[in-house]
Amino acid sequence: MVVTTGFVGRRVELGLLQTRVQRVTETRMGVAVAIRGRRQVGKSRLVQEFCDAAQVPYMYFTATKGMPVSESLAMFLAEMKGSGIAPDPETLPESISGWPDAFRVLATALGDTPTIVVIDELPWLAEQDDVFDGALQTAWNRLLQQRPVLLLLLGSDIHMMERLTAYDRPFYGRADNLVLDPLNPAEVGRALGLDAAESIDAHLITGGLPGILRSWPPGLPPLEFVRRECSDPAAPLFGVPESTLLAEFPVPDQARRVLEAIGSGERTHATIAATAGSRSGALPSGTLSPLLHRLSTDKQVLAVDQPLSVKPGKPALYRVADSNLRLYLATLRSVQDLVRRGRSNAAYELFARRWTSWRGKAVEPLVRDALELSALAGGLQWKDVTTVGGWWNRAFNPEIDIVGADRSPIANRVIFTGSIKWLGTPFDHHDLAELTRGIASIPGFEPHETALVVVSLAGIEQTLTDTVDLVWNAADVLSAWS
Repeated sequence: MVVTTGFVGRRVELGLLQTRVQRVTETRMGVAVAIRGRRQVGKSRLVQEFCDAAQVPYMYFTATKGMPVSESLAMFLAEMKGSGIAPDPETLPESISGWPDAFRVLATALGDTPTIVVIDELPWLAEQDDVFDGALQTAWNRLLQQRPVLLLLLGSDIHMMERLTAYDRPFYGRADNLVLDPLNPAEVGRALGLDAAESIDAHLITGGLPGILRSWPPGLPPLEFVRRECSDPAAPLFGVPESTLLAEFPVPDQARRVLEAIGSGERTHATIAATAGSRSGALPSGTLSPLLHRLSTDKQVLAVDQPLSVKPGKPALYRVADSNLRLYLATLRSVQDLVRRGRSNAAYELFARRWTSWRGKAVEPLVRDALELSALAGGLQWKDVTTVGGWWNRAFNPEIDIVGADRSPIANRVIFTGSIKWLGTPFDHHDLAELTRGIASIPGFEPHETALVVVSLAGIEQTLTDTVDLVWNAADVLSAWS
């Protein structure tokens, strides 16, 4: 069966890198770019595609986690000799004694021709050798920046890559930063040849990660893809999120328990504490709060949602940021266990039973992002909207899916509010009555002034079209990224 093997999307990122090569060519001076993004997001593939198309010499070195410094240096030298960037590789030394020496040799090897030098998995080099950051900064200032080189620094440890160029670190101000996000829903749809609703489903299932999308045959509907993957316990659908967990949380510690509690559906501080606790009780706030901060701010594996209105609200709600990892923790891990036991049919049936309800909640942040993107691009009739979120009270009664406002986290004005219904039935009079009762509780809601928005997979009953100010379907959601 044909799978999606071609390089998809990333036109903007390729253009940004090409601009840097042009700058190097025109100025004959070095340019550094730090590229960060989660594992399997396609950093290495993007850079390899760029190097192949750039038509200039390049060297691509990939670090290995846990490798002794001496072996890393030997591999770096071997890559330098074999890449062809040096006009005369025979003049390069047989060995190098440390990273300061390695960068001096690299500067000597670079000729007058514009050249690309890639260091992939850079955080692992910084882990191995405390002097690496300082050696890189010194070499850049004194040697490499005066050469026509584009230095690309890649890393999957987002926090460490951010720290590389932080104000209190040696490389501060010396590199442009490029954050590589997963493919957006429109890119996923184009890559797979799916319609709008299927494209959104495919994005929710894969998280937009190329490492999973490459195994998806073009045109295959999402549920059929999952059914097909259920015949292989090592399929990327299971393997990619599993490897992410093992890489980010190699030991099942408290942080791992907190993540798994949120992945299983717990959203508030109190319920996460109870689920991630032990026999002795819930996790204390003094333990949980720093963990939540680290998981959301440092590792960026969690997203935090705040209720949006003209008054500050509580509680904050937590969710796993990557929808593929969220699906793995909620369902795919149990599905994979059945697949490993040879029960493929039972595995798919388990997924199918949980899919509709999981999708109904998982699509909500995607829809809010689409509305916000459209508003910022001038695609909505309300020009003052700059942020789209949701609203809830402490009792979660009501819990409103959509709130559009002029600013966040505390708005001056609530401009529209509404509902997301991602089921097989249209938004109907019952849904409207429930929404009307709920939105009256939102601080800042003004009857007859605050607009109503409905985003529905199956549309809206015809008799309600004059009652609602904006109705979106799957095609409208997808168009926000097009």
